[in-house]
Amino acid sequence: MTLEVKQLSKSFGETNAVNQLSLNLPTGRVLGLLGRNGAGKTTTIKMLLGLLTPTSGEMTWNGTTFHSSKVKIGYLPEERGLYTKSKVVDQLRYFGKLEGMSQKEVDEAITYWLERLEIPHYRHKKAGELSKGNQQKIQLIVTLLHNPELIILDEPFSGLDPVNAELMASIITEEINKGKTIVLSSHRMDQVEAFCEYVCILKNGDVVAEGNLNKLKEEYGYRNLIVEDTEPIKSVLNTNQIDFERKQQGIYVKVKTEEEAFTILNLIKSETGSIRKFQLLEPTLNDIFIERAR
Repeated sequence: MTLEVKQLSKSFGETNAVNQLSLNLPTGRVLGLLGRNGAGKTTTIKMLLGLLTPTSGEMTWNGTTFHSSKVKIGYLPEERGLYTKSKVVDQLRYFGKLEGMSQKEVDEAITYWLERLEIPHYRHKKAGELSKGNQQKIQLIVTLLHNPELIILDEPFSGLDPVNAELMASIITEEINKGKTIVLSSHRMDQVEAFCEYVCILKNGDVVAEGNLNKLKEEYGYRNLIVEDTEPIKSVLNTNQIDFERKQQGIYVKVKTEEEAFTILNLIKSETGSIRKFQLLEPTLNDIFIERAR
């Protein structure tokens, strides 16, 4: 199923929370919905969930008008939404029945997902007794329990240690391989870049970048030349008024072309005698985000 959003807007009085948002997300693809706090991401998600009515514009699902009540949606919110005093199994059954699942279907799904997320021993625990990471796992089960067509994940890696973050990543990959359509919102650009073929960056409600991530990288106009962080190299760059940034991996210099990169490398070599190692890398999603969303 294809999710298409056309000229979608939402205003609160004189404030435009989302302004003329348009995007197309084919079946089995992941959209990275990005932006700083207050950019319009949450408002967009609420319109997809049917919690807010758009001021103007339209949303379609496989060519027909999008209604959240007619599309199986799984939503993982950023904030915890569990009943802390209720047992895990009881509230999972409750959420499953809200989605129209039979007792047999929901119990089979609960057993599967508790095993898949390596927490079957928490079945009869109260949610409030679990760590933040394990509560996040329970919320993921709520999201996927009813086998949704459209999955919306808001900061899915929140509260997870590296091992559980890897487990979460593997489950997202499995859902992608099943052909699920996914909207992923996160401030971790590396996570978004790992999964998303398409991105939409919002700033103050406006779309400042949207489309295929590889094409956005091509249009960015810069690459990163990385060389060793040494005093002689810094001296050469400073003497020749070449801007650079120091990071853990070395000295980063933004270049527009390979020719510009090799000109700088030859300059360093001629003045220092040698270059032990260098890299020329495409821009990261983080580079694009900082430039467009700042």
